[in-house]
Amino acid sequence: MLAFGSGELEVEAVTTCAGNQTQEKVHRNALRLLSGIGVSAIVARGANRPLMRELSTAGSVHGESGLDGVELEETTIKPSESHAVEVIADIVRSSREKVTLVPIGPLTNIALFVSMYPELKASVDSIIMMGGACRGGNVTPVAEFNIKTDPEAAEIVFSSGIPIVMCGLDVTRKALVYADDIRRIGDMGNRSAKIACQILKKYSEFYYGKTSIAGAPIHDACAVAYAIAPEMFTSLECHVDVETKGIHTDGQTVADMEGRLGKQPNARVVLDLDRERLIDMIISAVGRLE
Repeated sequence: MLAFGSGELEVEAVTTCAGNQTQEKVHRNALRLLSGIGVSAIVARGANRPLMRELSTAGSVHGESGLDGVELEETTIKPSESHAVEVIADIVRSSREKVTLVPIGPLTNIALFVSMYPELKASVDSIIMMGGACRGGNVTPVAEFNIKTDPEAAEIVFSSGIPIVMCGLDVTRKALVYADDIRRIGDMGNRSAKIACQILKKYSEFYYGKTSIAGAPIHDACAVAYAIAPEMFTSLECHVDVETKGIHTDGQTVADMEGRLGKQPNARVVLDLDRERLIDMIISAVGRLE
């Protein structure tokens, strides 16, 4: 909703991969959501599973459907017949300007793209991703869900040489939506606002009373907001490695924030944001949609 409603971004396509739920469910949710907010876009199905591992979904957070608690009609959008990786490659290849990739799930599709089309890496401006953590994970003591789901893919992406912005838990746990914010969205009364309220209310139930977090963190919106207004964030350039073999640290993003290893920075790690501005940005975007 933020990407399409902001008026600041030219969204070329939406691609899906298995993560919060299976590929089939995630893809169906993407199509139904876009129809629900009155948006038509290229929607392409991507990876069904991580590169080297079995899929482990997050049904305990997002429900059996991957979008529980939300009333959406069946889609009117016909999905692309091409694989997501081919769609990404075609868009990057044909674009007159460098393209920004904004993955907000596991990095499987992006890893396949940079591996299959290394000649196109120079045409990618940056990868602004939601994932990772420097100071504590959400599925293990050190690992964040998107990275832990497919750490081998994350390792490929962080080693790709493409500029990376990592919007991990360090910043997204500060991007909290509260009950008053949800009421502000609901007061707008348009169809997209109703859908947004349903999503946020159901999502908030997981956090209220179950975790130490006072509100519900809207993780993915941070990556999209960074693409729109990077000045509203505080970040640090450093080298990030992805652990793929550790017994206790599998899936950890190891950020050398003090430069102890002497390696060249390969990522900009986002650490803080203007929360009120993010909420205002989201509300404005939702209000511009149907």
